[in-house]
Amino acid sequence: ACGIPVITSNISSMPEVAGNAAIQVNPYKVNEIAEAMEGICSNRDLRKDLVAKGLKNVKRFSWEKTAEKTLSVYEEVFLDGTKRKN
Repeated sequence: ACGIPVITSNISSMPEVAGNAAIQVNPYKVNEIAEAMEGICSNRDLRKDLVAKGLKNVKRFSWEKTAEKTLSVYEEVFLDGTKRKN
């Protein structure tokens, strides 16, 4: 969202969140992190590509969408709970 190229972990939920808009590395392999940093620092086209993909990717996320999905889960849990009591 800030127009900065991203390097992120390739484990947990990060690959799903980042998609192809970030360089994904094994967080336990310092050489992978260093190579990713070197790539971003030395390759202008890579930086521009990651920034463009990141700005596109960030549109998938918003506080409004988060609130809507959270409310939906609460409603589902509440409604299922009241149905079981009846």
